[in-house]
Amino acid sequence: MQQSLTLANGETISYLLERRTRRTVGLKITENGLVVHAPKRIFEFQLNQILQEKSGWILSKLQAREANQIEKIQWVDGEHLLFLDNDIQLNIMQSSSNKALVFDQNTLFMHALQPNNHAAVSRKVIQWYKKQAELDFGRRLEILAAKLGVPTPPLTLSNAQSRWGSCNNRGEVRLSWRLLQAPPHIINYVICHELAHLKQMNHSAKFYAVLESLFPNYKAVEKELKALSPTLHRI
Repeated sequence: MQQSLTLANGETISYLLERRTRRTVGLKITENGLVVHAPKRIFEFQLNQILQEKSGWILSKLQAREANQIEKIQWVDGEHLLFLDNDIQLNIMQSSSNKALVFDQNTLFMHALQPNNHAAVSRKVIQWYKKQAELDFGRRLEILAAKLGVPTPPLTLSNAQSRWGSCNNRGEVRLSWRLLQAPPHIINYVICHELAHLKQMNHSAKFYAVLESLFPNYKAVEKELKALSPTLHRI
């Protein structure tokens, strides 16, 4: 249920109210704004009082969200994309043929029967990204696994929005194809993180010792990836 809250300074904040079986009020900032999880039996004046008390936190988080808000890709001719941290341009040409996409001189050329069908353009470009990611990540995984002294693990691509990579107890590594937009050293860091799990399937001090031996600058690059995350999620 969409609601609004008027603050002491006269500013109005819209928020989504979700009543649940819980004892406390929970606040969450999403890409659509503030979401409030409230107990089913709470009175409206009690909820408003809590939100007023938390207004400083709410405003700061909403401002931070606005600062990090990055426009989604429009999937039109001339749109700018990222490939291994390079700015590339999408060139869509109307054609009855279904040719494979061609990447040349920082331009991704696409033939499309309906250039204005943004969903179809999106699907085709994402397929291209996934194909390139499989090749690129596979080479890096092989090199870095050899550096760690372990066999190259099986690789699969992930579409996960909340994590860049994972390694299961069968020794299989999953990596988000969206990482192909990032600088090469960030891709290497994520792969090293997952490879370190082949030695330590946890996040203990021993795990980080393995990671540091493989990628000494991991702390700085971890922060860099976190800051870059909104950009990588444009797609």
